Amino acid sequence: MSIARAGASSAIGTAARLLAALATIKLVAHAAGPEGVGRLGQFLGLMALLSVLAGGGIGAGIVKHVAEYRNDPERFERLVRTALAYALCASLATGALALAFARPLALWLLGDARYVGLVCVLALAQAGIAMGNCLLAIFNGLMDVRRLVLVQVIGSALSVALALLLSWRFGLYGALLSLVLGQLLWLLIGLPAWRASPHYRPGLLRPRLDREMAARLAGFSAMTLSSALCAPLVGIAARDHLAAQLGWTQVGYWQAVGKVSDAYLLFLTAAINVHYLPRLSAIGGRDALRRELAQASRQLIPAAAALALAIYLAREWITPLLFSAQFAPINALYAPQLLGDVIKIASFVFSYLMVAKAMTGLFVASEFAFAGLYFALLVVLTRWFGLPGAVYAFAANYSLYLVFNLWMARRYLGRTP
Repeated sequence: MSIARAGASSAIGTAARLLAALATIKLVAHAAGPEGVGRLGQFLGLMALLSVLAGGGIGAGIVKHVAEYRNDPERFERLVRTALAYALCASLATGALALAFARPLALWLLGDARYVGLVCVLALAQAGIAMGNCLLAIFNGLMDVRRLVLVQVIGSALSVALALLLSWRFGLYGALLSLVLGQLLWLLIGLPAWRASPHYRPGLLRPRLDREMAARLAGFSAMTLSSALCAPLVGIAARDHLAAQLGWTQVGYWQAVGKVSDAYLLFLTAAINVHYLPRLSAIGGRDALRRELAQASRQLIPAAAALALAIYLAREWITPLLFSAQFAPINALYAPQLLGDVIKIASFVFSYLMVAKAMTGLFVASEFAFAGLYFALLVVLTRWFGLPGAVYAFAANYSLYLVFNLWMARRYLGRTP
């Protein structure tokens, strides 16, 4: 199956996730304006941070090794049970830590002690969220697009209904609460879908650590944690810096244009994660890898450019539709943001080679280096250009990241037989 066909197969699930995310943003924009969208970004950053820690950072490892072992029942069972045990231990530790620091986190990120209860709910939900994410990673590794899409569509529909109900009743608090409860729906829907899978056998859902499989997953844990932790941590630091320099309304504008990018890029990142990563993991020869990278470049980069151009041309219609008339200033931010999006997808085509081939040291070092560079660029360029400097920093950082990944891919392919 080509990347284009994989993208088409997962388009329904991706569209469902997209609509759910946009509905929540619209509710927050209506209830709390640009400042509320800025605070939403901080809460989403906390959710992403805890979710990665709670899952032990093994999502990519589950995808890779499930793709490898799906036709080996004994290894497949050891892998799945180890992944569940790994994630359960990590999620309980993460939840306990978040619960202990619920008040400082609420005051720091949301600026109001009344959100302490919300952070406590998020902490208590970590085990369920981690188990749900493990199931989705298993479906991904099995390339079981039908079940993956089914869980996404039903979960997203229920999440939107929950967001409408809770935001109507509790305003911004309710909209944020629906984000937490919506993630738990993945587990409730994923369990019966998993039991109906031809790969399911009794006992697979009983967590048990296997030393060999734990060691294999631990290598991916370092890679995933460095990647997935850097993004929310730098995002939180960036929003704090922008809020201190420009105010929370300006942070809301920056967050809004970023959310537009996240929304439309879901279609491309879904195709990358569902199809491209498992295929790269399974391919061993240099010529085959070159063909896969070339095919991905021909399909993904033009697709990203076409989508970015469409968003830019429709920006004055999209902004009030997704947010409100208060967000009109973000129209000036689209051009550099969308250019950065295209460069980002181009860099992902090559950076996923590091994940697929377990280049742990290089991947971790690059994630920390470019996260630090991005924050430094943001500080410097916002001092020179104001809020537009934040999106200039995004585009400039991904340009340098693309150059690095082209060098890395050429170096790896030169050493591969």
